[in-house]
Amino acid sequence: MRPDKHSVPNGDLFRSSLEAILDMDHELVQLAGLISWDRFDDAFGLYYHESKGRRGLRTRLMVGLHLLKHMKGLSDEETCAAWRENPYFQFFCGESHFQHELPFDRTSMTRWRKRIGAEEMELVLAETLAVAIKTGAVSQRQLERVTVDTTVQTKAIAHPTDSHLILRAIEWLNRVSKRCELKLRQAFTRKAKNAKKEAARLLHTGGHKQGMRWIRKMRTWLGRLIRDIRRKIAGNLELEVAFTIPLERAEKILGQQSHDKNKLYALHAPEVECIGKGKARTRYEFGCKASLAVTNETTKGGQFIVGAMSLPGSPYDGHTLEDQINQVQKMTGVTVKRAYADRGYRGHGIKRDGLDVILAYTRGINSPTIKRELRRRNAVEPVIGHVKADGHLERNHLKGEDGDAINVVLCAAGHNIRLLARWFRRLLLKILAFCIAKIETYTRNQTQHAA
Repeated sequence: MRPDKHSVPNGDLFRSSLEAILDMDHELVQLAGLISWDRFDDAFGLYYHESKGRRGLRTRLMVGLHLLKHMKGLSDEETCAAWRENPYFQFFCGESHFQHELPFDRTSMTRWRKRIGAEEMELVLAETLAVAIKTGAVSQRQLERVTVDTTVQTKAIAHPTDSHLILRAIEWLNRVSKRCELKLRQAFTRKAKNAKKEAARLLHTGGHKQGMRWIRKMRTWLGRLIRDIRRKIAGNLELEVAFTIPLERAEKILGQQSHDKNKLYALHAPEVECIGKGKARTRYEFGCKASLAVTNETTKGGQFIVGAMSLPGSPYDGHTLEDQINQVQKMTGVTVKRAYADRGYRGHGIKRDGLDVILAYTRGINSPTIKRELRRRNAVEPVIGHVKADGHLERNHLKGEDGDAINVVLCAAGHNIRLLARWFRRLLLKILAFCIAKIETYTRNQTQHAA
């Protein structure tokens, strides 16, 4: 069923409301009053049935939880624990009185993300930008000039090596066999563990040939295990269905070579790609390419992210620029006039009236404004660093390509919320400083008048 639009007051006369005990100048309280929560009710209500099933959790509660999660860089479990003990978190999510028990389960956040999807989750990012415009932290003119760059959204997987992947495939097949009560001729689990240790020891101490010999033995054991399972499940439809995905991925691990394309780097995350960005410290990163668009100028509140999207398949940067600019205009409602990018976007082929795409190290620029803004292009790198260090862009735990798309949008929304919270703290300090200065001036004038 559709969730309730507003929380139902519990009518407890013996407890103080949160408004009576909280500091109403706190940044979370200020943000809660500026966000248009009804906007999410109208947009996300389409994904619920009118009468079937249990009534869903309030949309404000779920959106608020995800904003707080990516604002503070917490996991789902940590967000639930913090919500239970932090009254400001509860007020931000729409509670009127302090709640001692969670009205939801940790898995509710996962199911809600799957229900809404990646495309509709962009509304959360759009609302953070609307609040920034409303408060004056960013102006409409500053949204017309953006900087675009790509990075890698790494997946939460172990570093893929041949011995590691083969061992995990053997363990996975044994787990499924045990669950289906299928008796195997030989498990190979103990032998594969010892072989992985020997391979890791020899490959990193000069014994490359001996290490590769152990890896070949592991491949032989995995092949025997696959053939044994296929013989014993032949003709049994139930077992064939249970072993479809494990056998398919184990056979891909068994047959792939170092020079192959579209390799499998994680058994539980087949969407992971190997991406090389030319970094000296990290030659290859495993995950999904992501594109970010930020304001070119440093606004009063900081550099806001005005567009974020995942790029499965690791496409060429120049081919993604048009989609990124279209998303920025969709998020902000403002037409982009100038887009700054690095030389990786050469050959973008965008020809649009009123839009200038300026690449780094472009010669023959006479405008001092464009020269200044082009120097500001490098400021996108610290923004990417903050999103990775303070958010969840560095190790994404969400499943599948949809999880990649949802995570990058929520990471961008969390970054904007952090900037807005800092903007409110600075604004409060300025107001307090102004009031103190006025009081000191008044006191000084009264003292001089009395003297």
